[in-house]
Amino acid sequence: RSLQLCSRCHPVHASLSYEAIKQQYRPEVPEYFNFARDVLDRWTEVEKEGKKSQNPAFWWVDGAGEEVRWSFEELGVLSRKMANVLSDACGLQQGDRVILILPRIPEWWLVNVACLRTGTVLIPGTQQLTAKDIIHRLQKSKAKCIITDDSVAPAVDSVGAECQSLKLKLLVSEGHREGWLNFKDLL
Repeated sequence: RSLQLCSRCHPVHASLSYEAIKQQYRPEVPEYFNFARDVLDRWTEVEKEGKKSQNPAFWWVDGAGEEVRWSFEELGVLSRKMANVLSDACGLQQGDRVILILPRIPEWWLVNVACLRTGTVLIPGTQQLTAKDIIHRLQKSKAKCIITDDSVAPAVDSVGAECQSLKLKLLVSEGHREGWLNFKDLL
């Protein structure tokens, strides 16, 4: 019945079956695609050419009404800085795994885009994870790096010694913690 309704509205498509459409579909996929470079950086160029809309690339508002707005260029610059932190300061390479346990704050998005830039594998986690959950993820994934905040760092510290692959711990905080690199200092 829905096909009949559709065929009345779009008679040209009524004769095509799903299988025929599927066989004809040939997406153009580049051999190497990187979202950060091929999309984000392309939109940065569009911004520089003066052809962008007035909407920011990133707009975050917290519960108190504090806002962070980044243009595509700003998001690109910050994500490249974070990518440099991951690859240079942390020594991570393409394919290395990074566990990210943060609330949805701007740093969460920076790490996501930076992982895309560097080819590191992002493993997101919720702040509701327990120490048992964290050690399971660390051991199974063989993550070399974990990025979190003050609320989760104690749980990581309680199990970190049991994870031979874990080499780096980045803390997203105004403060510092023994055995942790400070995200904001490195950025």
